[in-house]
Amino acid sequence: MSTHPKRYEILLVPAHVVDRGGAAVADSAVRTAVVERTGRNGESGYPIYEGHGIVADVDPETLTVEALLVDGRELDYGLVALVRESSG
Repeated sequence: MSTHPKRYEILLVPAHVVDRGGAAVADSAVRTAVVERTGRNGESGYPIYEGHGIVADVDPETLTVEALLVDGRELDYGLVALVRESSG
């Protein structure tokens, strides 16, 4: 039985955002998506999660996105992907 979470929330945030007057960096996301585990592993060796146009290989131990496609394309320069556990 897998110990990997069933879903995460992926947040795409401008790389230059450090804080916004006390608001969390996650509040500055230009796009968010809840992604669900597919049961497959990506080229990175980590589990693949997908949903709402986002496909991501996520390292569940460090909550790091190891590979990412947004609407079938690589992430635009200037954006970073953050991961947080989904409450749903």
